[in-house]
Amino acid sequence: MTTQPFEADTGRVLNIVINSLYSEKEIFLRELISNSSDAVDKRRFQKLTGKSDQSDSVEYEIQLEVSSKDQILSIRDNGIGMDESDLVSSLGTIAKSGTTEFLAQLEASKQNDKAKSVNLIGQFGVGFYSAFMVADKVEVISKKEGSSKAFKWHSDGISGFEISDVNREEIGTTVNLFIKKSEKDYLKRDRLVEIVKKYSDHIQYPIRFIDGKSKDKDTLNDASAIWMKSKSEISKEQYDEFFVQSGGGFGKPLITMHNKAEGVISYTSLMYIPEMRPFDLFHVDRSSKVKLYANRVFITDTLDNVLPRWLRFINGVLDTSDLNLNVSREMLQHSPALRRISKAVKKKIITELKKKKDKDEEVYNKVWKEFGAVLKEGIYEDPDHKLDLLGLSKFKSSKNEDEKFLPQYVEGMHKKQTQIFYIAADSLEQATKSPHLEAFKSKGIEVLFFTDPIDTFWLSTQDEFDGKKFVSITQGSIDLSDFDEKGSDKKDKDQSSKFKDLTEGIKAALGDSVSDVRVSAKLIDSACCLVASDSGMDVQMERIMKMQNQDFKGMPRILEINPNHSLIAFMAKLLTSNKESFDDLSKIVLDQARLLEGHLPDDVSFYCKKINELITRDVKVS
Repeated sequence: MTTQPFEADTGRVLNIVINSLYSEKEIFLRELISNSSDAVDKRRFQKLTGKSDQSDSVEYEIQLEVSSKDQILSIRDNGIGMDESDLVSSLGTIAKSGTTEFLAQLEASKQNDKAKSVNLIGQFGVGFYSAFMVADKVEVISKKEGSSKAFKWHSDGISGFEISDVNREEIGTTVNLFIKKSEKDYLKRDRLVEIVKKYSDHIQYPIRFIDGKSKDKDTLNDASAIWMKSKSEISKEQYDEFFVQSGGGFGKPLITMHNKAEGVISYTSLMYIPEMRPFDLFHVDRSSKVKLYANRVFITDTLDNVLPRWLRFINGVLDTSDLNLNVSREMLQHSPALRRISKAVKKKIITELKKKKDKDEEVYNKVWKEFGAVLKEGIYEDPDHKLDLLGLSKFKSSKNEDEKFLPQYVEGMHKKQTQIFYIAADSLEQATKSPHLEAFKSKGIEVLFFTDPIDTFWLSTQDEFDGKKFVSITQGSIDLSDFDEKGSDKKDKDQSSKFKDLTEGIKAALGDSVSDVRVSAKLIDSACCLVASDSGMDVQMERIMKMQNQDFKGMPRILEINPNHSLIAFMAKLLTSNKESFDDLSKIVLDQARLLEGHLPDDVSFYCKKINELITRDVKVS
């Protein structure tokens, strides 16, 4: 026998699950039945692919049995089973990657929506622990297919768990719940039937209730694959139930897509877009949660190419008769039939998104809020659909707090405008406060805000829309003189020569820290800003490159100054009267330009020292 304590995070999650979700305790049965169904899926697949030596007479099923005398509810399956290692990894530890996020989201959802709290349990893979909401002790007895040994895991959900050897002939798992005195309701057949019908009616294996005295078996569920039915036979409630039962997420699906195709390729798909993003949406190993079936036989839910990464928020099932079960995972990964099916399903999803965009603005806006950043990855990764996805994309802008589609931006362009202006930034706040916007705002020119990291990448593969090029307002020299209204006061277009001595003086003071210093045509209120050259790297792309490679230095950029700003006018006077102060102020101006972009000065200590000197010199204390 081995005794192990729960890890700290596991114990914390257990405590929250057991004590905080008291109003929805019934979901423990949904979670345990789903686990049993997954185990049977795996064993059935092993047999059909010739990787099992089991007899042909096995009837796959899930059993519920009650012992009123001992107050034990048993959930039994003849699935793949678990060995000692599986018991430790599956029941003794919660994945580190999700624990912190689970706790944070659970705490937030408790305050707002009890239903979302409940469904978080299944989404984060801690469903087994919900058993402790109704049981003082939980016992798991299991024998894995191909193993000669059986093991028992048991725990009170507080002190830890023990694993010991036991005698068991049959392959599969039995979960014994020692029901609390206050939860005797879960030992009643009618209550169990109610829960099964509510949550697990569409589990494709029979869920049978066994009377503890007579041992009679009574099938409780419909036991059919819902996706094989016609749409007319399925209610919205049934679709929603299957979404939860199949591990789709929490709450209800935003969009349900049920399609059947027959012809060169035949398949049935039931896909869901959840109403909230999964906690691991941006993890590098996240993929779509689509279960692949062949004639209702579960194959896998871990293939990366069923749907592309930019649809990794999709949940559901894909069933086809065009796949051979007896192929390796590697061959399946490169199956021409699966490629054709995946391409067709992807197209169906895009078509559905277009429908929602045109006919159901409220639903589409919710989809975009949760998954827009991921959809835009497809513009970069999927050349076949990048224009479709660009048309589905929404962006905030300098003119409107609401997001808008690119055709809407083009329609509202300035009459003299031939390019799509944008600024890429880490956040909306940083974009709205950028000094680069000043002249565009003053001339009524709208600028799009690209605030997702992927925006900078897809721009490298798609540099125009509707024949109009995307132009970064932080890169190159942009001539805005054509946008001045007739009769307005024109500024001197050749201020460069007028301020030549000043710009050369600043360049000399800054040396290689900048590639050039020039008079700005964009600044109105700010003293300075940094821009990339026409051939240089956009500031946001440079920032992303530095995040990926700390040794990446980037190229020196151009410092633009506002000749009408009081600070620049003061520097012009210092140029000939106090060279040392002029040089110091030149460095401060450069650091201010960096700060406006969200960067720290190169030498924070120097910057603070010089700012302090300026303050103490110019501020008089009475």
